[in-house]
Amino acid sequence: MQDNVKSHITQFIKTAAANAGFSFCGIAKAEQLPDEARKLERWLNQGKHGKMGYMENYFDKRIDPTQLMPGAKSVISLLYNYFPEQTLSSSLKIAKYAYGEDYHDVIKEKLRLLVTALQQEVGDFEARIFVDSAPVLEKAWAQKSGLGWQGKNTNLINPKLGSFYFLAEIICDLPLHYDHPIKDYCGTCTACVDACPTDALVEPYQIDASKCISYLTIELKDALIPEQFHGKMENWIFGCDICQDVCPWNRFAKQHQEPKFLPTNDLKNVAANDWKEVTAEIFNQVFKHSAIKRTKWSGWERNITTAKN
Repeated sequence: MQDNVKSHITQFIKTAAANAGFSFCGIAKAEQLPDEARKLERWLNQGKHGKMGYMENYFDKRIDPTQLMPGAKSVISLLYNYFPEQTLSSSLKIAKYAYGEDYHDVIKEKLRLLVTALQQEVGDFEARIFVDSAPVLEKAWAQKSGLGWQGKNTNLINPKLGSFYFLAEIICDLPLHYDHPIKDYCGTCTACVDACPTDALVEPYQIDASKCISYLTIELKDALIPEQFHGKMENWIFGCDICQDVCPWNRFAKQHQEPKFLPTNDLKNVAANDWKEVTAEIFNQVFKHSAIKRTKWSGWERNITTAKN
C-alpha cells in the first residue's frame, strides 16, 4: 500500500472515531507482545488472578493478535469517556462505569458503525471488534499506541483525560501508520497504592486481583466474600473507584456526553434510598440493561450484606 494511501486511511480512522464519540484513537502494529507475555505468565503463576480461571485460557492469543485474527496487521485502540457529572446519592456505592447501560453493548455498536464507515471508504477488509470480552491485552495495546501509560494502579492513564474511560479495539488486516508509546508520568506519587483499603496494590504497578474490591464484588462467584475483607469494603457493592478517585491525573476528567451512560430515574431513586427497596424483581428490572446484572441477585445481596458488616 502506498504511503499516501496509508496516511489517508489512518487519518480517516481517527476522524471517524472522534465523530463516533471516542475521546482518543491510537494505532499499533499487530505483533507479539513478549514483555507482556512474561508479565502475564508471572502474574498467573503467582495466582494473582484469583478465581478468574478464564485468564489462563488462550494465552497465545492474548499476547499475539495474529493468533486471534490470522492476517492481522494493525490494532486500533480507542478510549470512550464515562466520567459522570455527579456520583449517585447513596451510602452504598457502585463504580461510575456502571451508572448507565451496559458498556459492552453501547461500545460494540459504535465499533460496528466505525468499521462499516471504514469499509465504505476503503473497500472490504477483515476486522474484529473487542470490548473487554475476549483475550485481548487492552491496556497493553492502548499503551503501545500512545494513548497513555499503565499507572501504579495498573489502569491506563491518559495525560489529558485521566482514566475514567472504556477501552476498545479493532484488529484488522489494514497496514496503517503507527503511533508510539508515551512516557510514564506517575513520578513519585503513590496515592493509589496508599488508598487501597484491601492492599490489592501489593506494590506500584502490581495488583493482586484476588484482593481487589472490584474482583470481590463482581468476579468472585462464591456465596461469601472472605472474612478478611469484611470491614474493608468501604461501602462498595459493585466495583470500586478508589484508586482512580485519588489519582491526581483524574483532575482532568470531564463529564461524558453519552446519553446511554446516564443513570435512569429508577436507578437514581433506588440509589437515593440506599438500595433498600431492591427486591429480586426490582433488581432484574432496574439492571436489565446494566453491567450490574453480571453479579446477579445473589451476588448483589452478598455484596450489600458484606458492605454493611
